[in-house]
Amino acid sequence: MTQTTDAAAEAASAQDHGSGRRRTRVHRAWFVAAVTFVTIIGAAAFRSLPGLLIDPLHAEFHWSRATIGLAVSVNLALYGLTAPFAAALMDRFGIRRIVALALIVIAVGSGATIWMTSAWQLMLCWGLLVGLGSGSMALAFAATVTNRWFTERRGLVTGILTAASASGQLIFLPVLSWIVSEHDWRPAAVTVALAALAVVPFVWLLLRDHPADVGLKPYGATEFVEKPPPVPGAARRAVRVLVSAARTGPFWLLAGTFAICGASTNGLIQTHFVPAAHDHGMPITAAASLLAVIGIFDVVGTIASGWFTDRFDPRRLLAVYYALRGISLLFLPLLLTPSVQPPMIFFIVFYGLDWVATVPPTIALCREQFGDDSAIVFGWVLASHQVGAALVAFLGGVVRDTFGSYNVMWYASGALCAVAALMALVIRRRRGPGGPGGSAGPTVLGEPAVPGQVPSAGGVAGVSR
Repeated sequence: MTQTTDAAAEAASAQDHGSGRRRTRVHRAWFVAAVTFVTIIGAAAFRSLPGLLIDPLHAEFHWSRATIGLAVSVNLALYGLTAPFAAALMDRFGIRRIVALALIVIAVGSGATIWMTSAWQLMLCWGLLVGLGSGSMALAFAATVTNRWFTERRGLVTGILTAASASGQLIFLPVLSWIVSEHDWRPAAVTVALAALAVVPFVWLLLRDHPADVGLKPYGATEFVEKPPPVPGAARRAVRVLVSAARTGPFWLLAGTFAICGASTNGLIQTHFVPAAHDHGMPITAAASLLAVIGIFDVVGTIASGWFTDRFDPRRLLAVYYALRGISLLFLPLLLTPSVQPPMIFFIVFYGLDWVATVPPTIALCREQFGDDSAIVFGWVLASHQVGAALVAFLGGVVRDTFGSYNVMWYASGALCAVAALMALVIRRRRGPGGPGGSAGPTVLGEPAVPGQVPSAGGVAGVSR
């Protein structure tokens, strides 16, 4: 059935090429984006669970919050460190195979947690297996799909795919929190495993690696693009791209800002908001529902950020996003009460709009700076995001065990966001194409983005003065 559909699409494409008629039907790139969206939603199910399990695991196994936080940090770190290698593996073996395998690994890891009795098993199942699986479907996956299937609307598509993670949180958080409260944490882990397995058939039957596989041009392209041959040596390529990118100033600025992004979202709020709210007397289901509301506005904020990225300087967008996030974190300790008050709702809406709005401008800057290698470079930048998240996930547990509250983490993260805002502003924009050893001319801070500019990989760029 799939082969017949592909053949029909190819025949229709050939007819359009021959006749010069404008296509009127929906381009298949949008269907590929839809499958990618659903896939990331499935992967997000497990990422909705850690914050809900800290108190139940602490109560059942008497593990310290620092120990549980360490398992979360392993998961978050591997989520990021796997991404650049996964992007290279997708170039070697294809998107469909890697993503299907990753979903199965997530299902095995989350399902196996129901039999654990020791902390090392938590590290293995929750940390290692799920970290590796979810990392293979990280935002580098979204960047790869966007780069291959779209030449127009890339910012918008990136925003939509980034919002998929928040959509998964929106769908699964209320359900999982209810399951944990009413039926213990094990049925919740099984639910996550089944959700990951349910996505596998969609990936295998509907996802395609490249527009050329079905005889199509990328969306918005004026010429047909041949599918590149498989790239051998995925691990070597990922490391080689890192070494090349690490010689540039923008890479370190992007990695630094994104590390702070991860620290202030996945590491802090996603992991510790529910137990912090519970410390102040708020029911777990109410706190989880607030996180789900973050997911609602995250979808809106991220898609809007993608739209903004197509039109405005992504550096200035990043600076605004980080500055606003930092300010909101400084007020959070005053808002935590036993019941949900209007100021807390305002915080949740505000934080939701800003949650991963940083992703589209960060991907745009990676694409501008590193061209064809941008998906792998973004994978490494995402690794820094997750390393920052992992560090704060662990330190949050340590702070809670040491001081009896999370206040130190809220204030420290707010200050870090101010630093990230300044770092974003000093990234130098590239004016023209550069190659290995190329250079970029000076820029002015407020200079708008150059539409359609996609420099080649490599090049050395500094920061603006």
